[in-house]
Amino acid sequence: MHQDLTPSQLTELVDGLNFAEKVDRSLKLISDAYEEYGDRMVVANSLGKDSVAVWHLAKRANPKIRGFIITTRYKPAETVQFMHEEVARYPELTVFRNDAPQPKALYLTDPDQCCYNLKVEPTRQAVEELSVDCWVTGLRCTEGRTRTDFQEVEERDEGLKKLNPILLWYEREIWQYLAIHQIPVNPLYSEGYRSLGCAPCTQISSGPDERAGRWVGTSK
Repeated sequence: MHQDLTPSQLTELVDGLNFAEKVDRSLKLISDAYEEYGDRMVVANSLGKDSVAVWHLAKRANPKIRGFIITTRYKPAETVQFMHEEVARYPELTVFRNDAPQPKALYLTDPDQCCYNLKVEPTRQAVEELSVDCWVTGLRCTEGRTRTDFQEVEERDEGLKKLNPILLWYEREIWQYLAIHQIPVNPLYSEGYRSLGCAPCTQISSGPDERAGRWVGTSK
């Protein structure tokens, strides 16, 4: 039975485990979950560096693992092109998108509602259509101040497990893994972006907060 970790235990693991140990831990988390859930476990792939690392780990754990991508009308052209390339490489990735009408430039007046409409709703559709009981994400507790209360295994929605297998990884370890395995990444990273999202809500930024370039100047 997986036990929740306290913030101090998480910090101890983040700094105490070396890179190889973190990779092994992530692979075991994914393998154990797939053994339990089978095809009812699906990887959520955002097309960012963390997601493609998790996707690669998942395919190492079991090549049969499926995934889904949530795209929006505001994704940069580079991300859309990378998405097409990923789906061509992995046909088991299913793309979901909400094209329902919404107020113009809602991302400026109510970014939370915009994200809910364009990301949360299609995610719920993906979970339902793919009969998901466990979904795998690329969340890391080292990524920013808003992501410090997650666990490796969670149940934030009743009956739906959420697996965060790279929760303990640092940003540099993500890039180390991608380099070692020569994994293709979104070309926007070569332009200086560190965290990717929709074009109107993502900027190139500097500083210690990896997600500082997201939703700049908004209430989100």
